[in-house]
Amino acid sequence: ARVLQLARRLSRGAARGLGPEEEEDEEEEGCPKHREPLELFCQEDAAALCAICRESRAHRAHSVLPLPEAARRYKEQIQARLQTLKEEREKLLELREAEMGRIRELW
Repeated sequence: ARVLQLARRLSRGAARGLGPEEEEDEEEEGCPKHREPLELFCQEDAAALCAICRESRAHRAHSVLPLPEAARRYKEQIQARLQTLKEEREKLLELREAEMGRIRELW
């Protein structure tokens, strides 16, 4: 959910021609602890981080990506899964229609 929220926020900013820094200023203050811009994404905790949080014990050993890169990766994963679900849905609808046809024949 956090990833989707971050991706949506970045998408809205890109659509308006705003950079990540401008988008954060417009919608929030940044890191609730340090009031620094949220520029990084901790993959283990699925959380946006500021540079200060990144160096804390809680995240120091974790894999971290720049926030736009993480949003792009998750967006690609979501789109791939959505495509798979659409294909499965189409197959199920075809199967349903075939079964409905068989039922009509039997009546």
